[in-house]
Amino acid sequence: MTPITVLLADDHTIVREGLRALLALETDIKVVGEAANGHQAVAFANKLAPDIVVMDLAMPLLNGLDAISRIRECTPASTKILVLSSYDEEAYIQQARELGASGYLVKQSDSHVLSTAIREIYQGHDYFKPIHHAAVQAP
Repeated sequence: MTPITVLLADDHTIVREGLRALLALETDIKVVGEAANGHQAVAFANKLAPDIVVMDLAMPLLNGLDAISRIRECTPASTKILVLSSYDEEAYIQQARELGASGYLVKQSDSHVLSTAIREIYQGHDYFKPIHHAAVQAP
């Protein structure tokens, strides 16, 4: 089986490393690149044509919403965008959808939701689900 290729776009190194480690546990998903700002996200999406771009909205040099618009212009229709953001306001979700994102998750979601969303989007479905918070345990 050919893995689902993913580009991670987040300005926080520790977040990208964590997402990469999380997705490495999935046998059908392969991270093919990482971008630390919006301009890199557009350039890497254009160069790599991944199946899915996991995009943060708060990005330096070019914000995630503008990057979504540019990625939609320069990549094949088969490249889908999944927003992964700390913003859970409806206005951001709606704007991302209007610009061409196929899904939206908040960073407060349970970890397994990311791989589920990637698979759903890859299969041609949208993934705009309610927030599923992970339980926080005391030390």
